[in-house]
Amino acid sequence: MNIQTFHSSSAGNLYRVSDILIDPGVPIRQIKKCLDYRLCDIKACLISHEHQDHIRGAKDLIRCGVDIYASQGTADAALLSGHRVHTIEAGKQFHIGTWTILPFATIHNAAEPLGFLLFSEFNGEKLIYAVDTQFIPYRFQGLTHIMIEANYDIELLLNSETRIEVKKNVLNYHMSIETAKEFLRTNDMSRVEEIHLLHLSNNNSDARQFIYEIQHITGRPVYIRG
Repeated sequence: MNIQTFHSSSAGNLYRVSDILIDPGVPIRQIKKCLDYRLCDIKACLISHEHQDHIRGAKDLIRCGVDIYASQGTADAALLSGHRVHTIEAGKQFHIGTWTILPFATIHNAAEPLGFLLFSEFNGEKLIYAVDTQFIPYRFQGLTHIMIEANYDIELLLNSETRIEVKKNVLNYHMSIETAKEFLRTNDMSRVEEIHLLHLSNNNSDARQFIYEIQHITGRPVYIRG
């Protein structure tokens, strides 16, 4: 499974898992550049929720002929329509090529946010993707790849000069490194090959420390963009 994190912040997101794009939150010109101008290699694009840093390039992807998969709430809020837009529901799996994908509900201030469990029928690999969520209220067996948010360290956030209302929003709708570690501790890690930490705050995270802490408890390679 080939995972690429091109952009991962509140300024914009863009991820690639083999032939699937996730959360096209940057302009189409940047998406094309990240893909070496080979949109033809992409089978579909998954969208977790409607905030601009996750959908900025979605309408242009549709114009380029890329199929979009999102919840009805997300599609409505993002004003996405047309035959290229496929609505999906939490708990109901669907197929894209050799992928079986199970969406699951996440906890965020959005219309109908989702995370995704991707299973490759080609080689049996299994990936979880979850960003912009306070926590992940599910347990998974047989994961081989993990892409989860680690937005902030609780002590850094509480001691920062971040405005109170912003702190409350972060605490309610984003996942801390402490919560990410708890998720990893309580899930089956026996087949996990690598872990990708996503959507780190510029001011309230410490990438080097986060990598150390996750590697310490899992013994697995950990990656953060940049």
